[in-house]
Amino acid sequence: MRRSLRLQAFVHPLTRLVRMATQKTSFGRDTGLQIRMVGTMFLLGLLYVAFVAILFSAGAGAVTMVVVIGALTLAQLFLSDKIALRAAGAKEVSPEEAPGLHAMIDRLCIQADLPKPKVAVADTDVPNAFAMGRSQKQATVCATTGIMRRLSPAELEGVMAHELTHVKNRDVMIMTIVSFFASVASMIMQFAFFFGGDDDDGGAPVLVILAVSFAVYAISFFLMLALSRYREFAADRGAALITGRPSALSSALMKISGAMESIPQRDLRTAGEMNAFFIVPTSVKSTLQTIFATHPPMEKRIERLNELEMQLQGSTATLAA
Repeated sequence: MRRSLRLQAFVHPLTRLVRMATQKTSFGRDTGLQIRMVGTMFLLGLLYVAFVAILFSAGAGAVTMVVVIGALTLAQLFLSDKIALRAAGAKEVSPEEAPGLHAMIDRLCIQADLPKPKVAVADTDVPNAFAMGRSQKQATVCATTGIMRRLSPAELEGVMAHELTHVKNRDVMIMTIVSFFASVASMIMQFAFFFGGDDDDGGAPVLVILAVSFAVYAISFFLMLALSRYREFAADRGAALITGRPSALSSALMKISGAMESIPQRDLRTAGEMNAFFIVPTSVKSTLQTIFATHPPMEKRIERLNELEMQLQGSTATLAA
């Protein structure tokens, strides 16, 4: 009888720890992130209306508008991630080409209750990672060779969990659309500036097109910044919950930002176009303290992760007691 009681006393807490290790992570609903994404989509809808108005005033017909808007929508949904991956020099890799990275993503996806995305690697010394895609089932997570060389397995796991949280929260699609729309507005401005002219038939002059395109670009840009800063906090939290080790992500963030100093400025400028999607921006020193930062200040991210570490340690101690 006593032996049975001693066995139960040992097995019961062990069973609880096994359940903790194997259960799927529950994120809960991030109301703040949801509100910001809905607001961003609403304002993007207004921007579409602005483009339609400009096309009308410029004398474009209904067929032209349908073709242009349809092309933009399809490009946003099906081409934006491919364009971004190509711009980053990323290549999809198979489990045979990157077995360790694939095994890590497999484990994290099980823990996060997430379909496994495509896995890509960018051959660059810039230490970073990002996620792209229009949905949870059509997503890609990418790590650079630079980040895989510099981080420990636990630190890299925290980084990839961060990127998978972006996919889980569906904020990747919103950021992809916003950034693509800003790029389109920028191209329209350049085209109108270099090749445009006043319409003698009473249509909108090139100055009007330039002004509205600039407004569209500016609004898209600041929407992207505001959403980007908040979603990074949400992804840090999600990574901490998936891995149970906020300290590993903190260590990774500090290593990445410190390693940026050794990267040639030419490489940093080339990669800078992807700053909104990177886990750490390439221009760490010049952007963190300005309103144009794509990411929250590093010290704030570390502070929140430290708070999560204390909370998780407290919860673990309570369960083990």
